[in-house]
Formats: sequence, structure tokens, C-alpha cells
Amino acid sequence: MAAQRLQLTWYNKDKALIPTENGKYGYTWVDPSDPRYCETHTLIMDDYVRGTQTPKTDEFAYSERADLEPQNDNLLIFGESGDVLEALTRVPELADKYLGKIKLIYIDPPFNTAQTFANYEDNLEHSVWLTMMRDRLLHLKKLLSEDGSIWVHLDDVEVHRMRVLLDEVFGADRFVAEMQWQKTYSPENRSVISHSNDTILVYCLNQERFKAVRNLLPRSDAQNLVYQNPDDDPRGRWRPDNFTAQFNPAENERESQRYTLTTPAGLSFDPPSGRCWLYTKDRYLELLEDNRVWFGASGQGAPQLKRFLSEVMQGRVPTTWWPHEEVGHSQEGKKEILLLFPGQQPFSTPKPERLLERVITIGSNPGDIVLDVFAGSGTTAAVAQKMGRRWVTCELVADTFERFTKARLTKVINDQDPGGVTRTKGERIAAENVELPEGVSPGDAAKFTSVLNKLIAADPVAKKDPRVKALKAAAKTVRTKDVVNWRGGGGFQVAHLSPSCFDYDPVLDRVVLTPEATGQVLIESVAANLGFSLLHPDDDYVFEGRRGNTLLKVVEGVATIELVDDLVKELSPGETLVLVATSVLDGVRQHLRKVCKGSRVVAVPDDVFSYQKEAQL
Repeated sequence: MAAQRLQLTWYNKDKALIPTENGKYGYTWVDPSDPRYCETHTLIMDDYVRGTQTPKTDEFAYSERADLEPQNDNLLIFGESGDVLEALTRVPELADKYLGKIKLIYIDPPFNTAQTFANYEDNLEHSVWLTMMRDRLLHLKKLLSEDGSIWVHLDDVEVHRMRVLLDEVFGADRFVAEMQWQKTYSPENRSVISHSNDTILVYCLNQERFKAVRNLLPRSDAQNLVYQNPDDDPRGRWRPDNFTAQFNPAENERESQRYTLTTPAGLSFDPPSGRCWLYTKDRYLELLEDNRVWFGASGQGAPQLKRFLSEVMQGRVPTTWWPHEEVGHSQEGKKEILLLFPGQQPFSTPKPERLLERVITIGSNPGDIVLDVFAGSGTTAAVAQKMGRRWVTCELVADTFERFTKARLTKVINDQDPGGVTRTKGERIAAENVELPEGVSPGDAAKFTSVLNKLIAADPVAKKDPRVKALKAAAKTVRTKDVVNWRGGGGFQVAHLSPSCFDYDPVLDRVVLTPEATGQVLIESVAANLGFSLLHPDDDYVFEGRRGNTLLKVVEGVATIELVDDLVKELSPGETLVLVATSVLDGVRQHLRKVCKGSRVVAVPDDVFSYQKEAQL
């Protein structure tokens, strides 16, 4: 049956891609067994950047988010996304920490066929893009937690192919939603059809588990405004709701809900044609006794059910349409970058922080890990830090990494980024001694005053009219203090990928070592590629790594029988040895197997990747 599934196919789908030049988007096809593709790089830790949290002052109000503990366990990596994902999934120390533990993945791939792959023919452009994304998605799937989700942000160039690719990698039954973000607020008149939205595809590993943990969005002011309390009910604000239900005489299931209803005022009501009352007569009398039925301010109206704000869902279910009023637009994203880096414009369509705030709100909770392997200016990590999440992100281009990604995140943890979701404008409320009419929000009143001022701007008589002054007074509003959501603090580890230790020589048709493959660099590379965790022993400890009961020894030189005998003496009962050497004398492999069953010798570089494949099986 599996062979009959609908699948996406493309040129060289069975091939792999490797970068042609460090720090740039350019790739070449190789066989999946090519060592340049198979090699696992390690992470070399650089500086740790630590921030400070700003104390509270009376100038601002503070949200609950401002009191979250700033996260310190964050990782910023300089390197190509494919190699970074290899490291996160296969280096034992990193895999233990991240494999199957990422709650939310958001990626906005910075390459597309119209820009990055301009030197390829059209069919090859799409093939390169699909191969790159396929390989990265396979790694991302391994990193995702069982209740986690992946959000893939694209424009309309590749989104249709990506949808099929995600079906293939994750499974069509793991599709959650296709979000539409309104990235522009005005049409592009030069276009045949103005493109006003991007797509964000959402997939998960387990629908039921994701549904159980996904968060609701905060209720809007407009949603809460419909709840009033005209009768001063001690249970708080409520809204009137329909007291009737659909009635089908043929089914005769709700006959007990068709009766003449009598109100406290002595009025009688029958349900409308084709309708019945929402409840039976006995239940209606119980609700009446509990003051849950409303007959209008006069008491003469038809019955309505009182639904209290305290009883409704304290949040709203996310929808697939995200208007710019709620989550920002591209221009807002540009302004945020310009605020941080005046005079510099690194990206044509930077994402506003409010957009990532919504993604992170829905898909994670404080303390969860958020991953973005196409960092760009670092918006995902910046918002994750401000929202109390841990994060991992990487950037390929050195100039972008230094000037924008690292610099921005440094400003975030030092509370030098007042824009984005750091602060929220104070709530607009009615001025002191002003009571707005039912159904009129403070926002409505402010708009009314603004329009009124424009209408009478050129009319000095109207400005002095007592009725106009009375209207302004009746609609007067003020803003409360701005709300601070982030005060800085926390920190992040900066890292970069280790140099390549293995290469392929087409003339010799064999794997060769690079000049960098020596000393600790070689040891760590061998350990990572063979799946051994590095040991940090005392100076007199002879082994470099461990995997279960197997110990690793790396020798830049010749493996001899005498060396084997010395190493075997260091083993405890039940332990085995993997001896890695750049040269192996005849008879050494057989001798090691004889004196310590289950042990073996691996020659560098010839045997590394064959052993790697065996270890993965």
C-alpha cells in the first residue's frame, strides 16, 4: 500500500546537497554516501553573553510576562542550517538535550528560486530547494517533541510544493492548519494582482497531544465589550443570548420544549414558528429563579438567556486569518529593525515581533524550547526570550550574524530593545467621572472625539458651542500607563561549527583527512561521527569517549599489538574498545577481537563512515 501513496518527485531526489562555499547559499549534488555530506560537525563554544534585568519603576505598569524568569539556556550558532541540524541530532551531548524535546519550530527559509538559485535552470532550482528542505525537515522532525509543532513560513513561490513535501515527511494526517498572514496593509498598484499575504503551514507529530497543549489567544476588547451588567447582577458582566432552538416537527424530539412561557410581568410568549424554547418548562422556572433569564430593561421583552463572562472560555480559539491589525505587517517589522539599527535595512520583509508572539503563544509555554534555523535578524529568538522561552537559532551569513543576529539578541538581554513586544500601549479608559453609554467602548469614544475635532476644525463657532463641548466631555478618555512585558536579563551561548575533518579526493576516489584534522579537533570529530560522548577525565585517564560499555581511543599514528594490550588493561570487566588510528599494522584487528571480544579497530579516514552507518542501524 505504501508504494501507492501520492508522492512529490523531482530531479535528483535520491541525491544529497553540500554547500559549495562557506557562508553563502550555493550547493552541489553528491551521492548520499559522500563524506562531505555524511560528516557530523561538532559545536565549538565561543563567548557566553549575559544580560541584566532592569528594576521596576513607577513610570510603567508591568504584565505577568515581565516577572518571568529570564532564560539563560539559549544557543546562538554561526553555521549552515543543515550542518547545525546534523550536530543537534547526532552529537550525543547535543542529542541528549534537544532530540525529541523541541516544543516549537518556526522556520522562514531565506532562499527561493527567484533569488538564491538564479544560476540554475528552472527545474533544477526547484529540485535544489526541495532537496534542501527535505533533508532539513527530516532532522527537524527528529527534534520535535511528541506534543510539539512546526510552523513553516513561505510566500506563494514554493508553498504548494512544501505542503506536499510536509505531507511526505510528517504525514498528511499531521497537518494542523494553513495560516494566512496579511503582510501588507495597502495594495501594490503596479502588480497584476497585489500579493497581500504569506502562508504559514502548521504540522505536528501527534494531533491529540498538540490539541491538548496548544494555547488560546487572549480575548479581545471587542469580544469582552458585548458583556455588560445592566441589572447589577452580583455575578458580574453578562450578555443576552437566544432562548430558542431549532424545532423539527417530524422528529418530535423537542416537543416538551414547546409551551407557552409566562414572564414575571404576567406576559405570555410562544416560541416562533419552526423554533422551540431552549429548555423545558421546569428548567425555565429554575433559571428564572436563579435570575438567569432577561426580559429587557423594561421587563416586557421576549426571554433571553444571560451568559456570564466568567463562564465563557477565557481565551479565543486561533483562526487561520491573521490580519495586520492583530499581528503587525512587514512595514512594522522594518520599523523594529530600524529602531535597533538606525540607518541600516538588512532585509526586505522582516517579520514583526507581534507575528512571532502569536506563533509562540499558541505553540509553547514559558520554559519550552523554540527552534529557528534561519535566524536572519533574530526575530524568533528575540521574541522567545521576551516570552520566557528557551531558544536555539543559527545564521549562515557572517555579516548578518555579527551585525544583526548577535547584536540584536545582545540588546534584548540588556533591555536595550524597547520596540516590538517589549512594551504595550496603556489601555484607553473613560476619564474620571465619565460613564460611557452601553455598547460604546473607550476606543469608540476616542475615535468619535477625533472625528468631531476634524469636522469642526475650520468652524470657530462650533468649537465654542456648549453642545459640542458637552459631547466631548461625555466622550473623554485617557490612557493608563504603558505596560512593560520584558525587562531584559538571561543570556545565550555563542557557538560555531567545527571545521571539516573529512574530504573526498576524486582523483584517488577515496576519503581523505583535511589539514584541520588533528589533535582535539580530530578527537571530537571522530567521537561525534561514531556516536561517542566525550569524556572529561583526569590527566591519567587514557580514553576519549564512551558509548554505553564501549570506550573510545583515538590515536594519530600507528595502532600496534602492544598499544592494544596496554589499552585492554585499562578496561573494566564487561567493557569493550573501539580503537581509532590513522594507521593500522597487520594483525592488530584480529588481536584486539581475540583479547577483547566485541572490540574493533577503525582506520581513519577509510572506515569512519562505514562504521557510522553500522552504528545507526
